[in-house]
Amino acid sequence: MISSISDFKNPFFIGVAGSGMSALAQYLSGIGKNVSGSDRYFKQGEYNETKDKLEAAGIQCFLQDGEGITKKTDVAVVSAAIEDTVMEVQKAKQLNIPIIRRSELLALIAKSKRTIAVGGTSGKSTTTAMLFDIMEYAGLKPGIISGAGLVSLIKNGKIGNAKVGEGEWLLIEADESDGSIVQYEPEAGLLLNIDKDHKEMDALIDIFNTFKTNTKKLFIVNQSHSFAKKLSQNIQHDFSFDNNSGAGYIATDFSQSGLSISFKINKVDFNLSLVGKHNMENALAASAVANQLGVDLKVCAEALRNYEGIYRRHQVIGNKNGIWLIDDYAHNPVKCAVSIEACKAIAPTVIAWFQPHGYGPTKFLQNDFVKEIAKVLRTEDEIWMSEIFYAGGTAEKDISANDLINDLKALGKKAFFVEHRNDFLNAARSHLTNNCVLLLMGARDPSLEYFAQKVWEDL
Repeated sequence: MISSISDFKNPFFIGVAGSGMSALAQYLSGIGKNVSGSDRYFKQGEYNETKDKLEAAGIQCFLQDGEGITKKTDVAVVSAAIEDTVMEVQKAKQLNIPIIRRSELLALIAKSKRTIAVGGTSGKSTTTAMLFDIMEYAGLKPGIISGAGLVSLIKNGKIGNAKVGEGEWLLIEADESDGSIVQYEPEAGLLLNIDKDHKEMDALIDIFNTFKTNTKKLFIVNQSHSFAKKLSQNIQHDFSFDNNSGAGYIATDFSQSGLSISFKINKVDFNLSLVGKHNMENALAASAVANQLGVDLKVCAEALRNYEGIYRRHQVIGNKNGIWLIDDYAHNPVKCAVSIEACKAIAPTVIAWFQPHGYGPTKFLQNDFVKEIAKVLRTEDEIWMSEIFYAGGTAEKDISANDLINDLKALGKKAFFVEHRNDFLNAARSHLTNNCVLLLMGARDPSLEYFAQKVWEDL
């Protein structure tokens, strides 16, 4: 029975290259555990950047062939994507090695520190990273376990999604997609928003209500979001961009100029090298939490002035021949719409490409994708999609990305389907202007970052 992180010394991660799994593996290695793991993306004689960085962090990596699990292994960690048929799972069972899910392990780690958990269906990674930068700048030396790499940490040769802090605080993302958010009992909880994603709204609200109940002391919500504000505990701790909300933290005077935004929080000036009103919300949320912990809002503004962003979250790759290439992790209807919306202030035309992931999720959200994307497209903007990303396992392939495209066409939108993404750039090239944004969107597929690099090279 594993009830504490002190109950094991030699954990093995099955699927260690995943963003959530690699973060936990690095964190445990950083506190002295003998960590090892395997991944189906590790191939014999084939270079893998994630594997290289994990090994540099002291984590022994194996092919996913069962070899890495031994009698010394005292716990096996699996993500929600790992099925029982995987060889390491079978071997762990044969050797009577305890198997726990990634979310269970994160809950155990969270119990070992003063934890701030960031929840919501959008913006978790960015807000967590912003709060980390603020607390780091303020000298609080927090730890972080994130779902995305911070550019400031990546620059030091790290994957960037985890750091063991010298201080007493740990920042984590609380994931609602698999319901694991209900396992955490943080000292402080932050609720950004609640939009339809993975589950029906009633189920999501129940999950976030449990998150609120489990939070021990400070619970902060977004008063600008109709569903989130219903879970408010103390409006003076909450944040909003509505002057009439009564929230303790108000953002005003938003403006975007090219690739930067400016606004005020409680009359303090903020300037960030980011785009979109959603990033004002993320900064507002992070600053509200930090201020409740004793960090002055002016210090928050100073910290965020140097915020460098996170990997594949509206990441600006560059500009070629007047074409801005931006790579984003957007994958649910609201996120895709917000991502497109944020690009509209950069150039008069946005050419957006999206690769949905999962046949079940795409079918579940089909109408929402069509509604949200159609709402933000101007007459000069376009949406392109390639076929749904399939990660393996059992799935009924009863929907295509082309179904969404046809629905958007029926609404009079400029919508195009190109089945194979490697054909996208050539198909769209004649649509690009010398003053436009080419926005790439998609999640869960680890090769998307390389796709963005290839598009940049061929642009």
